[in-house]
Amino acid sequence: MQLAVLRRLLSVGRAVLAALRGSLGALCWSLAPLSLSLPLPLPGWRDSASASRPEREREWEDAAPTPTSVNYHFTRQCNYKCGFCFHTAKTSFVLPLEEAKRGLAMLKEAGMEKINFSGGEPFLQDRGEFVGKLVQFCKQELELPSVSIVSNGSLIRKQWFEKYGEYLDILAISCDSFDEDVNVLIGRRQGKKNHVENLHKLRQWCQEHVVAFKINSVINRFNVEEDMNEQIKALNPVRWKVFQCLLIEGENSGEDALREAEKFVISDEDFDRFLDRHKDVSCLVPESNQKMRDSYLILDEYMRFLNCRNGRKEPSKSILDVGVEAAIKCSGFDEKMFLKRGGKYVWSKADMKLDW
Repeated sequence: MQLAVLRRLLSVGRAVLAALRGSLGALCWSLAPLSLSLPLPLPGWRDSASASRPEREREWEDAAPTPTSVNYHFTRQCNYKCGFCFHTAKTSFVLPLEEAKRGLAMLKEAGMEKINFSGGEPFLQDRGEFVGKLVQFCKQELELPSVSIVSNGSLIRKQWFEKYGEYLDILAISCDSFDEDVNVLIGRRQGKKNHVENLHKLRQWCQEHVVAFKINSVINRFNVEEDMNEQIKALNPVRWKVFQCLLIEGENSGEDALREAEKFVISDEDFDRFLDRHKDVSCLVPESNQKMRDSYLILDEYMRFLNCRNGRKEPSKSILDVGVEAAIKCSGFDEKMFLKRGGKYVWSKADMKLDW
């Protein structure tokens, strides 16, 4: 009987100690902003008791950023020939499906919450089956909050939605103009298919399969004077991402580039005028060159992060070879600008109020 009482007292004592330990930890965190010298090490600081403030700040700055949102350009091949394209078909390489899945699992382990599949044109590979299987894997197996695709829309079939639509949160379709003659000038067209008519069809399929519909537009010399207010409001996307035409050395500019985008470039003032003309569109999300260049985590077909800080895409080593943390430190990613430009938003369709 006495032994049972002693065991119960010991159990209660342990619980009290655990509670005191938790309270002490909370107190330490609450005092941290006051720059007090604490005896307990805080997460992220190797030696908070002895390190000076500059040393602590350097340790925070040297830490690898979290790959919260990743843009995986798994293919460079495309059926369109957009003159300003800044991720051109310099290779035809595509990772085997299982290797791509392995890399995506590594990114999830490192903190990825959103994956965006892009290209090239994602639906070219295996008639959309490749990207479909990746979408299903990321939503079903990795349980990512958000899975999205950027496509020109020309190769998407209704059957794809029926098979994979439930796993996709956002479908972004690139549309730079609602004038087919302008789309021809840009290179966003194949054969006689009407890009704008196809856009409306895809919008309907997204509605039927509960996929958030988004539009991406690159503002350039051929569409900068266009008024898109009426068409965008009629399509009612959850977001209308408007980019300023960007030059990337070796991709759409320079001697070794596959595109010559200089003729598409507009000034900051031209871009601002376009934005002002569409300021009443509630879903408008503008991105100037300054915001765009360093605030995206871009993963290429070899799963290498691409650093654009010097005006060209300088690849890290593949995450498959060196891991996410080592590779992402070479990405040039500006996490503060990512947050400042609104890179993190309500991106899971489960949390969206889709207004159809």
